[in-house]
Parts: sequence; structure tokens; C-alpha cells
Amino acid sequence: MENPLSFLPIPLLAWYRENARDLPWRREPTPYRVWVSEIMLQQTRVTAVLGYFARFMEAFPTVQDLAAAPEDQLMKLWQGLGYYSRARNLQKAARQIAEDFGGRFPTRYEDLRALAGVGDYTAAAIASIAFGQPVPAVDGNLLRVSARVLGDDTDITTAKGKKHFTAALQSVIPLDFPGQFNQAMMDLGAMVCLPNGAPLCERCPAADFCQAYLQGRTGELPVRPAKKPRRVERRTVYFFFYEGKVALRRRPAKGLLAGLWEYPNALEEETPLADWGLADVEPSFAGTGVHIFTHVEWHMTARWAALTVDTLPPGWVWADKEALRTRYAVPSAFAPFQNLVEEELL
Repeated sequence: MENPLSFLPIPLLAWYRENARDLPWRREPTPYRVWVSEIMLQQTRVTAVLGYFARFMEAFPTVQDLAAAPEDQLMKLWQGLGYYSRARNLQKAARQIAEDFGGRFPTRYEDLRALAGVGDYTAAAIASIAFGQPVPAVDGNLLRVSARVLGDDTDITTAKGKKHFTAALQSVIPLDFPGQFNQAMMDLGAMVCLPNGAPLCERCPAADFCQAYLQGRTGELPVRPAKKPRRVERRTVYFFFYEGKVALRRRPAKGLLAGLWEYPNALEEETPLADWGLADVEPSFAGTGVHIFTHVEWHMTARWAALTVDTLPPGWVWADKEALRTRYAVPSAFAPFQNLVEEELL
């Protein structure tokens, strides 16, 4: 039987011409803009990225600007996007480009792949969209569409599975329109061949030859193992206020939310006040909140206190409302308590 994917490029590209999402990095697909957008889009919805992308391009219009940016400014611009190591790797890669390539974006896939934070998918996306190279940008969308069109029950989460589907896509990617093909596959996966819920097969340009659709197996494919349950951490978050300011501390340089500013917190069973020099303070209950990371959930209880002196542990800072808005990058994990902070900092 002929490879069903071989029937896909022509109807897919025709569908894309009519249905492509209008996205700012597509209007001007320079290597820099494609790269930044792809890094931002990792683990993040397109709608959430649009505003961040516009602000990022305004602040750092070139790779040289990004390479020279103060880290705190970069983190503040990234605040709320999550996965902050992505932003740090962007800057590391920008400095690689400045130092190793004279500030010009590398064109070879191998050189792109060697940049900090750039994996197979991102390198392929830049190579195909910005430089017209016929390399499939294999993300979850392309894996899902390919598995369904082929009726293939290979596990898409394994290295072997990704290699298998990459080879299948490499054999059909059109040499003249590789960037459009990859973006069309992304849009088809996001808009029609949906990851959650029933795919909209009646709208799909592959409906006539998609094996999963023809065999009634769209609910079974793609094959992926069940996710492991996330670990739950119960934490107490402390909000200390003094004359219109709130206390912050910087997180460790490595690990979850590395290097960001946070409201002091500790595991529920810990009693840190004495260690912080605040043994006489009796914080009051101020609410609860939950934040879900990829592998862990924070179940948080908030406690607050108004201090009578401005002494803080070493490395902590006082932040007023303006400093929170413009200077300190506080993770969205603490968003459930934003109203508490705003009310106290009026």
C-alpha cells in the first residue's frame, strides 16, 4: 500500500492557504523572530504568547539586543510565561550567535541545533521556515497527525517512535514549500486534528486517506503511555508587609523557578520563622491556592503579617507596587494571592 502521508502535501497546503492562523512571526519570518516565537510556544498556548512576543520584540529587536540585555529585565519580560530556563537559554544562544557567528544567525541545521535550548524541533522549524530547508519540524502536532494519517500505533513519546515518524515525514515534505508544510501541519494539529477531544475530521484535508478516520480509530491514536501522577507539595507562603512594601527573596540559581523572586515560603511541616529572625511574628491565615507545574503541584496556604520594623534576612528585599510591576519577576505560581498583595500595597 502506498504511504498515505504521500497524499497529504497538496491538499494540506491548499487548506493552509485558506485557513492559516495570522501570527506576527509569520508576517515577518526572520530567523530571529521564528526562533523567539518557537521558544515561547514551548509548553504555552499561542494566544498566551502573542502579547509577550510583541513586548519582547519591542525590548530586544535584534539578537544583539537580547545578548546584551540585563537578566532581570529579561526575566521581568518573561514573567508569567513559565519555564524560565527557556529565557535564560535564549540569552545564552544569543551570546553564542554574537560570539561564534558574528551576530548573524547560523543557517545550517547542525549549527542551529548546537545553540543553547535549541532541540531537533526548534532547529528544524527555523531551518524550514526562515531558510527554506526541507526538514520536518516534528512536534506533538506533527506526530499526532502522522500517526492518525498512517494508522500507526507506534508510541510517539519514545525516541524510536519520533525517529520513525520523522523519517516518514522526511519522505514527503515538499522541497519547494517546507516551511509552509511544517506550519500547515502545526495548524492542522491545533485546529482540526485535536489533541484533546474528538478531532474535527469532516474539516480535514486528509479525511479521504486518513487511516485512523477510515478505520474509526481516531480515539485510539496516537499511542502514548498514561501520564504519571504529579507529586504534591503542601507549602506555606508568607506575606510580610511594611509601610506599603512586601518582602521578597530570590530563589536558588538552579532548580524550579531558578533565580526568580518569590514570596518567602516553606514546606507545610517546616517552621522557618525563627530561622528568618521573625520568631515573634504571628502571621494570620490569608487563603489558599494551587499551582500546577509539569511534575509537581503546589498546594499553598497563605499567611500574612504587618511588621513593625523593616529588618529582613540577608538577601531579601522590600518591594513596593511599582517595583513589583517593573523590576522584580515573580512567578505566576503566586497569582492566587495577587489580590492580597495589591490590597496591602494600595
